[in-house]
Amino acid sequence: MQKRSQYIKVPALCLLILATACGKASENGPASVSEQVPAAAAEAGSGKAPYTEIWGTYQAALPEGKEEAAVFVEPIEGLSEDFVRGVDISSVIVEEESGVKYYDENGSERDIFEILADAGVNYVRVRIWNHPYDADGNGYGGGNCDTEKAAQIGKRAAEHGMRLLVDFHYSDFWADPNKQYAPTEWARKDPEEKAALIEEFTAQSLETIYAAGARIGMVQTGNEINSGMCGVYVDEDKMSLLSAASRAIRAFSAKHDEEIRIAIHYTQVDDAAGMLKKAGQLKEHSVDYDVFGISYYPYWHGTLENMRDVLKSIHAQYGVDTCVLETSYLSTDGDGDGFANSVAAEEALTAYPADPQGQAKMVRDVCAYANEAGALGVFYWEPAWVPVGSDFESNKPIWEAHGSGWASSYATKYDPQDAGKYFGGSSWDNQAMFDDSGKALPSVNVFRWLYHGTSAPLQTLAYEEVYMESGIGEEILLPEEIKVYYNDPSVEGTMQVEWDAEELAAVDVNTGALYEVQGTAEDGAEVTAQIKVMNVNYLKDPGFDEADHSVWQVEDRGAGNTTDIQKKAADALSDEYAFHFYSTEAIDFDVFQTVTVAAEGTYSAAAGVQGGDMGADHKVVLFAKVGDAYYASEPVMLDGWRSWKQLSLEGIPLKAGDEVTIGISVQGAAKGWGTIDDVELFK
Repeated sequence: MQKRSQYIKVPALCLLILATACGKASENGPASVSEQVPAAAAEAGSGKAPYTEIWGTYQAALPEGKEEAAVFVEPIEGLSEDFVRGVDISSVIVEEESGVKYYDENGSERDIFEILADAGVNYVRVRIWNHPYDADGNGYGGGNCDTEKAAQIGKRAAEHGMRLLVDFHYSDFWADPNKQYAPTEWARKDPEEKAALIEEFTAQSLETIYAAGARIGMVQTGNEINSGMCGVYVDEDKMSLLSAASRAIRAFSAKHDEEIRIAIHYTQVDDAAGMLKKAGQLKEHSVDYDVFGISYYPYWHGTLENMRDVLKSIHAQYGVDTCVLETSYLSTDGDGDGFANSVAAEEALTAYPADPQGQAKMVRDVCAYANEAGALGVFYWEPAWVPVGSDFESNKPIWEAHGSGWASSYATKYDPQDAGKYFGGSSWDNQAMFDDSGKALPSVNVFRWLYHGTSAPLQTLAYEEVYMESGIGEEILLPEEIKVYYNDPSVEGTMQVEWDAEELAAVDVNTGALYEVQGTAEDGAEVTAQIKVMNVNYLKDPGFDEADHSVWQVEDRGAGNTTDIQKKAADALSDEYAFHFYSTEAIDFDVFQTVTVAAEGTYSAAAGVQGGDMGADHKVVLFAKVGDAYYASEPVMLDGWRSWKQLSLEGIPLKAGDEVTIGISVQGAAKGWGTIDDVELFK
């Protein structure tokens, strides 16, 4: 992509704030935020909060009873009026700068904050990056989320009666479980120095946001910090960074007499034991915080029941509040900007179709289960991140100029592994609550309807997905009727289905494979049955799901503890467990087991593997050893999360009583990662 000759420079005020926030005096400005925004000190001295004059300028009210709507929303019994009904709209400023306009359901152009206030939103979350710009002032994209933009968003939120959650990433760009880069200015600092800088940056940024008129109710220290934070990966050092941030927030809270909750944010709630371990580490290191926050994306993070139970357990054991700080769901199966979506339509869950009804139902259910857990509330992530142009070619210069794509080419130097390869547009437009033109979808009002619900026409959401497993030689009997899911869950139903006789007859019950048979429901809808004819697998614990994993052996030739058995459904090919590997050093190991076969014949082996960041020369193979004979599969290249590769090895001649060792050999670069699952040996 060519660099545009005309691009949007960072505003002078923004550069001034960021320079001072990093502890550097600007050549053209004062050396502290308090000097730059004397209003903060003036308001503090008068005892009058800056938001007082603007708070709730626009008034919105929740309905007092059930409303008619295009989507059905079931009310949540016993939901508190204080339940956090939040949205993260960190990209909204650059969306507007890119020419995006927002419209209500009637097609009238309006301020998006008005639309959200009318939709029942009472909290806005906004991310902050230290300095998301290159040396020439070109934005990295993803909203170019600096302190100045957070202040603008916070002010507009206050005007519409919404509190603000400030989400510090302590990075110059995206921070998540796979990336926790330190800001460029801090990269060479040790943990003690970073702690001091975090304390200063947090305090100064909060002053700027507060002075603009935002009503800060919660501050998040770090974003999805499972693996690290601000380039620090040692747990004890990470805890010191969290404590430094907390000191700044408590001091700010006391100075301005504002009640502010401190939130700490993790993801991978599907790993229940891992979440409890994280909460235990915070207690062990006496980290001062109020809210244990999680991300919960239903296509990645397990069941709603598990999410609820984890939050309940954390609250009961550690006495802190909990909150769902990120969630979202599909509103369409399309793509609006020509840049691939993070979540494809085929990942939509049964009973939650990829449309406004499915989106509204999922958000309502996340809120219901969070409420059952006693959580503070739920934040929907980036509901307004819509396309900025009509097609990919017209979008590209807008993304580059304004930072309204997830990453611009200018982020390449800071994040070469991700942004450097995949910079471009919004990967989230199919999860927005506005259509591609910026018009509100019915689902945007889901928070408004949580208390009394809606009346809506009965709609068929989905049909049961039939899946059955059959042993070699067994007769295939598909069901004559299947379940039907409606938007109103109180309505239950089934439908007769007629399966395609030719496709059913083509299923070879003597050959292990996955087969699909199409069918037609009585209302004319097309449905599918999957039939897996199971080979006899001669390996034990093939999916690492048994309580005893001792049949597996590991020969680790690398440095450090590279491997473990991990419970995380999103990283498993089937069920919840998989064999996991990661190391900060070069990876070089074999995982294998040895079995004795009872029958002579030609055997095959297979395994699934996924991962990434393994380096250009990595090698992953499936192997078999029989006496002095060694067989190896073609290697596979790991290219990303959930991009599963199938290792296969055929033609292994075995005699009755032979001992055969089946294993996977993995060699890769430092910080490579991945999982192995469903290893098979069959005749």
